[in-house]
Amino acid sequence: MPKHLVIVESPAKAHTIANYLGRDYLVKASVGHVRDLPKRGLGVDVAQGFQPTYQVIKEKEPILKEIAQAASSSDGIYLATDPDREGEAIAWHILEAAGLDPQRARRIAFHQVTPAAVREALANPRPLDMNLVSAQQARRVLDRLVGYEVSPLLSRTLKKPLSAGRVQTVALRLVVEREREILNFIPQEYWTLDAELQRRTPAQERFRVRLFRIAGQEPTLSRQEEVEAILKALEGATYTVTAVRPGKRQRHPKPPFVTSSLQAEAGNRLHFSPRQTMRLAQQLYEGIDLGGEQVGLITYMRTDSTHVAPEAQQEARAFVRERWSEAYLPSRPPVYRSKV
Repeated sequence: MPKHLVIVESPAKAHTIANYLGRDYLVKASVGHVRDLPKRGLGVDVAQGFQPTYQVIKEKEPILKEIAQAASSSDGIYLATDPDREGEAIAWHILEAAGLDPQRARRIAFHQVTPAAVREALANPRPLDMNLVSAQQARRVLDRLVGYEVSPLLSRTLKKPLSAGRVQTVALRLVVEREREILNFIPQEYWTLDAELQRRTPAQERFRVRLFRIAGQEPTLSRQEEVEAILKALEGATYTVTAVRPGKRQRHPKPPFVTSSLQAEAGNRLHFSPRQTMRLAQQLYEGIDLGGEQVGLITYMRTDSTHVAPEAQQEARAFVRERWSEAYLPSRPPVYRSKV
């Protein structure tokens, strides 16, 4: 019989972690949020310091009952929801709604679903971070206040069904300001002049150059007539290379993805929507079947941190060393600035 209860959000992640931990652990999934503000009514007591009123989501009642029953016969309870403010709030809601003992229920968090990361988290449990819970509550209350209070006002004022939102309204303001800048922009004509030259040597190598100066002066190429006059003067001319300055061009590796850069790159390269990108990233994080084993393939995808765990750096360096040789390794792993 399992001695410990581990609670996560996703059934897929529950399956992966259960395989890692063995028979001493029972892993249950909350399947996301278990409580929320009521669908009808504001659900926020503004007079009492914007106090939210939560209700158990109806379809989550059987899940909470299962969690409560499993917790009653467990020696230890581990709240292993996602390592962000949303996950922290979900852990708190499970604790409250399932009536778990706060003295026995501990919070654990890991940024990658691997056996080592999960076991390290279990070895270092902590209390719930109520500052993170409060941050999530503030976001949820703002969503409700703006959506429920401003949207009807907007619709009545402009006499059409419109919605306002904590994020979408601010984003719309940025789009409008940029569009006004575009409309007010006065275009100015300018030209660049490139030429393709060929060496006289037998190799007859071709290379492209750009005109920067004429007789030491930078030309003003603002009209087609000016450009055509210069072209006519340069036609048939013989050019001499007076100096060659060899140099090395160095390009630093890009930092690890954060949420925004992952979505941007997937959109640019694969034409994925942000929703599709995050859905696929969630699957990679929770684990997929590789050779009959559930394996988590990326770290947690909702983050603005570019930090890389030392173990991951060591594994990556060992792979580069084995695949390409020591010459392709920097003396030290790169360190990137992060917003964390």
